[in-house]
Amino acid sequence: MTNTQNKTKPIHIIGGGMAGAEAAWQAANMGVAVILHEMRPVRKTDAHKTDGLAELVCSNSFRSDDHTANAVGVLHEEMRMNNSLIITTADKHALPAGGALAVDRDNFSAEITQTLENHPLITIDRNEVTNIPEDWDNVIIATGPLTSDPLADWIKSQTGEDELAFFDALAPIVHFDSIDMSKAWMQSRYDKTTAHGNGKDYINCPMSKDQYYAFIDALIAADKMEFKEWEKNTPYFEGCMPIEVMAERGPQTLSFGPMKPVGLTNPHNDEHPYAVVQLRQDNALGTLFNIVGFQTKMKYGAQVEVFRTIPGLENAEFARLGGIHRNTFINSPKLLDGTLRLKNNQSIRFAGQITGCEGYVESASVGLMVGRFAASERLNQSPAIPPETTAMGALIKHITGGAEVETFQPMNINFGLMPTMDVRNERGKRVKGIERKKAMAKRALDDMNIWLNELKQKKAA
Repeated sequence: MTNTQNKTKPIHIIGGGMAGAEAAWQAANMGVAVILHEMRPVRKTDAHKTDGLAELVCSNSFRSDDHTANAVGVLHEEMRMNNSLIITTADKHALPAGGALAVDRDNFSAEITQTLENHPLITIDRNEVTNIPEDWDNVIIATGPLTSDPLADWIKSQTGEDELAFFDALAPIVHFDSIDMSKAWMQSRYDKTTAHGNGKDYINCPMSKDQYYAFIDALIAADKMEFKEWEKNTPYFEGCMPIEVMAERGPQTLSFGPMKPVGLTNPHNDEHPYAVVQLRQDNALGTLFNIVGFQTKMKYGAQVEVFRTIPGLENAEFARLGGIHRNTFINSPKLLDGTLRLKNNQSIRFAGQITGCEGYVESASVGLMVGRFAASERLNQSPAIPPETTAMGALIKHITGGAEVETFQPMNINFGLMPTMDVRNERGKRVKGIERKKAMAKRALDDMNIWLNELKQKKAA
């Protein structure tokens, strides 16, 4: 088959979330036709509220945008260097969020949807895919944490593996005009800011010691959502731990976690707060704020009762209450090769959270690479894998063999996934902490730049 014929034979991408949307964009921009299959709105999920592509169902934050010393920020920057649809669109719809990249979720999803609908090489099919037809010879499964049961059963039949699963929890969203700003105030921790903020990017609700411990008791005592029998042995993902589960680990857990009071000064009271609840802007209008780190499995009535004990939220009106949903991923180090193809069926690749990467940005970055791998195969080219010293390369390395098969669990990007560096100061003493992170961040971006330049040279040759 010629390259021209290959270009016109489509890649089938199942799932229109972060990974699927990014994979479709990357493959189509390499000149290969794509059919993007998204089952919404024909079949809905427990977490999605719209039929938009790349809908943010949990937080509206892509986490830290600091590319000088934070692994997530490095991943952001690498994706910008690789013409990521997800990150460039996030930049266009960014909201004030201190040092983080947070977006207006509705406008973000709307633009992603419109961009892909308007691409001449992308066809969007709004139907559920329950199995992979034999004549689909180049497929990316990017169905994410809410893979439908029929497709999940088909995947199990192909891999011979039971699915691994865990729970994700959602945080509530509050209407801004229902927050008592005579008790709360606007400030980022340590007054941190970015181009999108001004150092006053979070609403802060202070608690005294007595208020904090009463709140902890209320969290633990509150009515919780009941799990079905088949869900009871499903663990939580540590990055989306329900707040009441954290509270059960010890009464001070939250005061050292999402409710830590450091880097904040209450303008209403000279007394330093014992704990602080933060809310982050959730839409461009600034009318909605989500409660940071407050994922929960409490029943709706209990959420309203408990969260209204927070100073400043006594009369809070909720645009969305918290919830919980089951997540799904495969044992990627065992099942996938270095370009995320099934070892026993190389016409099928996986991308996004179903591979065991966790987080919006991680999912999109894996989608970016897998879209390119699939397109390269269609064009009879060798897939190009970024160096493992980069954030993108390290993530691929981890989920395709760097992790232990027996203990594989979902993972956010972090510097621990990258090869170590022996960083020393001018006196020859080994340095750790922030200086080591800065060195690893610089190495990652330098190596990504070198890799991209080498690809350009090969293409031009």
